[in-house]
Amino acid sequence: MKILITGATGFIGSHIVEEALRRGMEVWAAVRPSSDTQYLQDERINRIELNLSSVAQMTEAIAGMSFDYVVHAAGVTKALHRDTFYKVNMEGTQHLVSALQSACPQLQRFIFISSLSVFGPVREELPYTEITDTDTPQPNTAYGKSKLEAERWLQAHCTLPYTILRPTGVYGPREKDYMLMVRSIKRGIDIEVGWSKPQSLTFVYVSDVVNAVFSSMKSEKTVGKAYFLSDGEVYPSRTFSDYIIEELGARHVLRLKLPLCALRMACAASDAWMRLTGTLSTLNNDHYHILRQRNWQCDITPAKQDFGYCPQVKLREGVRKTVHS
Repeated sequence: MKILITGATGFIGSHIVEEALRRGMEVWAAVRPSSDTQYLQDERINRIELNLSSVAQMTEAIAGMSFDYVVHAAGVTKALHRDTFYKVNMEGTQHLVSALQSACPQLQRFIFISSLSVFGPVREELPYTEITDTDTPQPNTAYGKSKLEAERWLQAHCTLPYTILRPTGVYGPREKDYMLMVRSIKRGIDIEVGWSKPQSLTFVYVSDVVNAVFSSMKSEKTVGKAYFLSDGEVYPSRTFSDYIIEELGARHVLRLKLPLCALRMACAASDAWMRLTGTLSTLNNDHYHILRQRNWQCDITPAKQDFGYCPQVKLREGVRKTVHS
């Protein structure tokens, strides 16, 4: 079986590459000239240069390749300009699928890695309940909006069999944003944002997302459908940092609880610095809305029913693996 993986140099994509190799598949990793290929050193990996902004270039590059599966994990989660989210996450998906429809009409499955963020702050009245696929999406970030537009384009125009996966917060080895918390705690500081309403968080370890990719592509029930992915548990906002402190054995950690207005100002200042210096930061105006969202519960029952999704790694074990990776 031949598989093409976009975003193969990134966090989730590189883990998908490794699992595909473990399963004995012929792996093609989409890269750019500027890509950091430190996770693509296995000699069995075939590299292919794809430009998501050009249908013509991709059509020519994949002509005659006869891929069986394509996993589209490429995308941006932070950017200097809002337009970048749409150019990469929405238009890039549209261009890739257009090229595949022309060059690989026999494709057995196109897997699109989306996000729970496409729904935004829904079901935020107490007591919180699980977000379901029957809820009306109302994303309040450029990232979430761009992923939602990509999903809607697939639903309206994709003639290939496709499946959409919407993981909640994905963490694990190689992930950078959550590791900022680890570094902060190592320095003795843990920051929590104050709010009058509690925050219910969900997480999913990267290996569970990877297993969902391969399980869903083998099930006929998943064609044309979208699925939430989490580890099946709901956590208070401090649990993640509590587990980090426990794994690090940190004895003296200053836990600061900042008001929401302080977070807003910090994100605005960081965003301005990003634009001034051209360097990306996790703390930005778009990410502010993600940090302030109260309810991240989601219904994974359809994934369990349709392709046997069974998350294996709960948060405590996942944090242990991540911290000590």
